[in-house]
Amino acid sequence: MTQTGEGYTPMVQQYMEIKKQHEDKLLFYRLGDFYELFFGDAITASRELNLTLTQRAGNTKHPIPMCGVPFHSVDGYLAKLIKKGYRIAICDQMEDPKKAVGIVKREVTKILTPGTVLSDAVLDDEHNQYLAAVSIGDGRAVLGLADVSTGEASWYEASGPYWEDLLMDQIYRMQPAELVLAPDEQLPERFLQELSQKLPQCMVNRFQKDGGIDAFARHFGTEGKAYTEPLVRDTIELMLQYIHINVKSDLAQLNRLTEITTDRTMVLDATAIRNLELVRNMKDGTKKGTLLDILDYTATAMGARLMRQWIESPLYDAARITSRQQAVGTLVGDSRLRTELGEALKKITDLERILSRIEVGSANARDMASLRTALLAVPDLKRLLAPYRDGLLAKLSSRIDSHETVLDELRRGIVDDPPFTVREGGMIRKGYNAELDELHDIAENNNAWMQDFELRIKEETGIKNLKVGFNKVFGYYIEVSKGQVSQVPDSFIRKQTLVNGERYIVPELKAFENKILSAKEKIQQLEYYLFNEIRDCVRDELVTIQDTARAIGELDAIYSLAMAAFKGNYVCPRLSDKGEIIIKDGRHPVVEKLLERELFVPNDVHLNGTNERLIILTGPNMAGKSTYMRQVALLVLMTQMGSFLPCREAVITPVDRIFTRVGASDDLATGQSTFMVEMNEVANILKNATSRSLIILDEVGRGTSTYDGMSIARAVVEYINEKIKAKTLFATHYHELIELEDLFDGIKNYSIAVKEKGNDVVFLRRIVPGGTDRSYGIHVAKLAGLPKKVLDRADELLEEYAAEAPLSHKGTHHVEISKEAATDETQGSLFGDTIRDTLMGLDVMTMTPLEAMNTLYQLAEEAKREGGKLS
Repeated sequence: MTQTGEGYTPMVQQYMEIKKQHEDKLLFYRLGDFYELFFGDAITASRELNLTLTQRAGNTKHPIPMCGVPFHSVDGYLAKLIKKGYRIAICDQMEDPKKAVGIVKREVTKILTPGTVLSDAVLDDEHNQYLAAVSIGDGRAVLGLADVSTGEASWYEASGPYWEDLLMDQIYRMQPAELVLAPDEQLPERFLQELSQKLPQCMVNRFQKDGGIDAFARHFGTEGKAYTEPLVRDTIELMLQYIHINVKSDLAQLNRLTEITTDRTMVLDATAIRNLELVRNMKDGTKKGTLLDILDYTATAMGARLMRQWIESPLYDAARITSRQQAVGTLVGDSRLRTELGEALKKITDLERILSRIEVGSANARDMASLRTALLAVPDLKRLLAPYRDGLLAKLSSRIDSHETVLDELRRGIVDDPPFTVREGGMIRKGYNAELDELHDIAENNNAWMQDFELRIKEETGIKNLKVGFNKVFGYYIEVSKGQVSQVPDSFIRKQTLVNGERYIVPELKAFENKILSAKEKIQQLEYYLFNEIRDCVRDELVTIQDTARAIGELDAIYSLAMAAFKGNYVCPRLSDKGEIIIKDGRHPVVEKLLERELFVPNDVHLNGTNERLIILTGPNMAGKSTYMRQVALLVLMTQMGSFLPCREAVITPVDRIFTRVGASDDLATGQSTFMVEMNEVANILKNATSRSLIILDEVGRGTSTYDGMSIARAVVEYINEKIKAKTLFATHYHELIELEDLFDGIKNYSIAVKEKGNDVVFLRRIVPGGTDRSYGIHVAKLAGLPKKVLDRADELLEEYAAEAPLSHKGTHHVEISKEAATDETQGSLFGDTIRDTLMGLDVMTMTPLEAMNTLYQLAEEAKREGGKLS
């Protein structure tokens, strides 16, 4: 801000002094019943919020640009600015303007940023609103996370040679609204580019923490690994201080810090979360058509947020999976329990966010009424869970408390339908406080007194149509019509002249007015005091109510899985420790729901760690290969959530990770082609997969030339099968790869069944043993609606190509084709002498994935040179 205080009014000078301390924020300055913005802030806000830009004469030389919004509707405007990426400072009046001497004292009471906002207008009931902090150490990084609106706080350490990838995957999974870094923290440029591409809505801010403050100890104590590990402690301290400086509250709701570990949960990277469309579809980023859309029958906001977390972070620990399955099974098998539980859960409001608003002082009486509604439903939950003495349902029941002391205060203290504001009375129930009841009697009995007063004045003056009334401008008055003004006694004091009459006051009426107005003012003050007492009563029980809220959220997530299982006719999978994935008549949980006019064709899958760990899947486009592979991944993931499955029978060994390479697109933001994106994803899989992982690979190598792509595809298959030994589904149009079943143990061929009727083809969508050497591309083109002339020409060309390379169309294996091609003068050699010598000297089994990729690239370039295609 370049303006100085010279020549400005005292109020504008006060504004400018406050603005100096918050130059990087929009300053909302409370002025009466409005929040006003001035100078450049006003120009920005008027543009972003479509407000009228006016001027204020705060300077004798130049008018000041200004705009404003009513204080009672400010939340909606703030939400729009927050979503557009602005930070906002709220400057409130700290004293009653009527009692102020000189300029009203004002202070910034809170700063709103995407990661610290608590307004319902910004928050989504089904999403956490995380603030993240990152610190980099020697070959590792620590990520701190907090949701101020729910009281959740956690941390994660990424280490090892691929710590950047691990950190990005965790950030993508948590989807923070804001990331805070120390001023001197240097994240790799590639990392920041990827962050802006994957999370464009995430605001990045710098903040210098105060080394003399120990917010960590105040919130989480000094015990445990997090406090004793300097990098973790510094990251959490940075995050907490940033929250405190913005929210300006004790933040007692942040009282439990958990570590995000990967040894007890399945790890899903950003690519898998996106490709499997777990919580956001790839079309428009919404929930529609996702796994979350199918499984989410939650009745509470806490349950909805937890369900999202369960989907993105399934369990790996078999005991915990079994515990959830048993709880789900109980609800599936008891329709009465399931129905009554759902009805009770629907009455539970968003306890976590209500508690956070109570803690920071922004809760109103409606929040208290919502808390009361939720606590009134708790006894029903306890009653329904009482018969269960062991298992997860019993544990959840023991964690849910009735909080009778708090409920009693809320029942006695808060009216059924309280007002929105807390400063104007109307919140406290009659009978809660004797002094308040007495004041209400004075204020509410004024009508009877006015009627008696009016009758008495009429008798005394003889003015029969005299009226006693009240308005906010003049207060109480006596109104006399023009024709009877002459009868008005001298004791009447004229107050206002009307077209048809005069209004007067008398000392007795003025005294009554002062008594009534004094009573109303005292009511407002006393109600606010009593409201704060009730709020403090709730704050005293904040931690225990938080525990209840979390338990209810978990119970709701279990209920949601049970509802999905019941409605979808799902079955409970059996867990195995033999490294197998066996599914009979499995169905894609999302696709089967989207089909309206046809039945979903179920399919089996059999994978193990020995003779059938890698399936090569061939068949035409549009026949269902991608759907089948995603189906297998989703069913394994659902198993590890504790969910039942859409199938006839299943035996699942939990996997540590699911990797996907499905579909591809150019990454224009970083200048990467489709093929480069594909290779990056494959490289990530080869670097991080283990023998306990599940890998889904679709059309690897299709983004480059045929021989390059086929070579890469085969090398990847061999490396996974021989080195990693992960359970893998590999879909391809390189039919030459089906020979690998005969060359390597563990590889099996499967294909999509096709029925030919003359020139027509019917895709049966059944997965059958054995490979296929046909893609039916022209038939797919016909289904897509290509012109008949184009299709006829394609058929002619196909026959010509088949005549030139007949062996290829007889399903001859890749090695045999290469031998024939080497003797065909019209085609030239696939491998020249140099390339052949290089290949023969390679020890593929000892090469790293990166070395294999580099070698393949060099061989491809050499092949082009020997073929005369590269100078």
